[in-house]
Amino acid sequence: MSAEREKKLVFLTARVHPGESPASFICQGVIDFLVSHHPVAQILRDHVIFKIVPMLNPDGVYLGNYRCSLMGFDLNRHWQDPSPWAHPTLHAVKQLIVQMNQDPRVSLEFYIDVHAHSTMLNGFMYGNVFEDEERVQRQAVFPRLLCQNAPDFSFSNTSFNRDVVKAGTGRRFLGGLLDDTSYCYTLEVSFYSYMTAGSTAPVPYTEETYMKLGRNVARTFLDYYKLNNFVKDNRPTPIQSSGVMSQTGSGVGRDTADREKEKSESFGH
Repeated sequence: MSAEREKKLVFLTARVHPGESPASFICQGVIDFLVSHHPVAQILRDHVIFKIVPMLNPDGVYLGNYRCSLMGFDLNRHWQDPSPWAHPTLHAVKQLIVQMNQDPRVSLEFYIDVHAHSTMLNGFMYGNVFEDEERVQRQAVFPRLLCQNAPDFSFSNTSFNRDVVKAGTGRRFLGGLLDDTSYCYTLEVSFYSYMTAGSTAPVPYTEETYMKLGRNVARTFLDYYKLNNFVKDNRPTPIQSSGVMSQTGSGVGRDTADREKEKSESFGH
């Protein structure tokens, strides 16, 4: 990639709510995949910059809190004006995002905040509402692509809103701060189970299936940025180490027939 060319930047955060431990496994899946030797991961590293903050609320996690920080704050309601004293992690991350957004060498195009949901099934996203209909349609592209790559992700559960009570969240605040080429999402995943197309019973999530969703999130950026042609023979070989991802069901490196079959199934959620 040319040094003079503006690079795409994806910013991902997790565990702003300390009790939502599935978010850590998703984040682990993203990280493990991106640092692996998989051909798709290598292409993504060459073309996209990933900034990842895997734990926004480490004090709350350490203390075993469900939602609040050490000082009793729900950090995901303080993005508008975080205090360096009361919300230090949030303050630092916001400063970094603002700095990245002002850097002419990069284009900050995605902010994704990973959470876990206590009532709904599957993985799904929350997005923002805009007056510009074209921007609304563009914002739906990534969730639709993720639905094609991840059989446990539900586009039908994905929604776009601007609830007043969510005004202080990362998704809402950064959606208003960044320009119209940037898209901000909350990625939610069930604490419990997911349903696949055609199934009659929910399947319990495991650490591995959470991490698989994380790998599929990363994999989807290859499709979004149309980098498939950089994959040799357009058929990347699955990585062999089970420590990074399993040889089967990894969500990447499948032949065309398998991918088309999964695409048609995923849209049925």
